[in-house]
Amino acid sequence: MTDERTSPQNGPFELIDPGQDASLLIVDDDQPFLRRLARAMESRGFAVETASSVAEGIAKAQEMPPKYAVVDLRLGDGNGLDVIEAIREKRTDTRIIVLTGYGNIATAVTAVKLGAVDYLSKPADADDVFNALTQRPGEKAEVPENPMSADRVRWEHIQRVYEACERNVSETARRLNMHRRTLQRILAKRAPK
Repeated sequence: MTDERTSPQNGPFELIDPGQDASLLIVDDDQPFLRRLARAMESRGFAVETASSVAEGIAKAQEMPPKYAVVDLRLGDGNGLDVIEAIREKRTDTRIIVLTGYGNIATAVTAVKLGAVDYLSKPADADDVFNALTQRPGEKAEVPENPMSADRVRWEHIQRVYEACERNVSETARRLNMHRRTLQRILAKRAPK
């Protein structure tokens, strides 16, 4: 079973069993998020390796296939699904969690078919990631106490597309199939709760 410890910042959290393979590969191109999550997972007993690209993730997966993996689907040099395939070629028992900032259900379903055990929307906190990695087969993760509202999810998606289009309103409106003025009104508002 897992042990429970306390962190001055976060209160109590669980640790991974000391006797088991605790190798964890985290693949994400958001460097601050990657560093924070790596530190948090190390403090919970994982032996963490990180990668910030598809190429680096595949190389590390082939060199030392991990028991656990957290893979972002959208990376600067390609798709996280390629990393999942590389892990599965070397090790079939890896527990893989997919991170997606886009709420793309079709891609998440593909990831699950390739062997991911769960997917989490970004930004996911360390407790959510730990719980998803260590839950037993058949266990369902608890529903968050304060989930994002549908308006907030929509707003987050629009912001990501806007940033991906280098803050070009016309291109963002085209990609979202939305009128330019409607998009401008949305962008001028504060984020919904």
